[in-house]
Amino acid sequence: MAVTSFMVPLGTPAPEFDLPSIDGGRVSLAGLRQAPATLVVFLSNHCPYVRRIEEGIGALAADYSDRVTTVAVCSNDVVNYPDDDAEHLAEQAERAGFGFPYLVDESQEVGRAYHAACTPDFFLYDAGRRLAYRGEFDDARPSNQVPVTGSSLRRAIDAVLAGRPVPGPQNPSLGCGIKWKPGND
Repeated sequence: MAVTSFMVPLGTPAPEFDLPSIDGGRVSLAGLRQAPATLVVFLSNHCPYVRRIEEGIGALAADYSDRVTTVAVCSNDVVNYPDDDAEHLAEQAERAGFGFPYLVDESQEVGRAYHAACTPDFFLYDAGRRLAYRGEFDDARPSNQVPVTGSSLRRAIDAVLAGRPVPGPQNPSLGCGIKWKPGND
């Protein structure tokens, strides 16, 4: 069943995190490179909504890599969804061309702190790490043939980089609901 993002209030500060990366290291928000914008993306390997746009996510992150720090987080319950464990996320990162850290949120505390609802779920922060955009990547869905361009997110990034507010409307992301462990939903 498809779920939409919660549309966290704009201006909300980015919650801190310190998580293991699929490459064996650890990554924290404080340790990320300061940039004019920071993009935190909640992803999973098994979700058809993510699969439909994953190469586009990799391309967008590469296009903006000199001005936007990107990090992905998987908060799914890997006991019940083993395709979202670190090994499978590493396969996805290679397949999709992800050149950014991909983190595993086993406790699901980071997903809850960000109010992530679905995969994919995008949170774009300005230079002060205040939320400037939350919403969809573009109009591509598993059920349509719309080209994957990242147009909605690219428009938001361009506005943040230009020092302008992101124009509305900001449409929620749509995807697979985060696979919460019992008691975390």
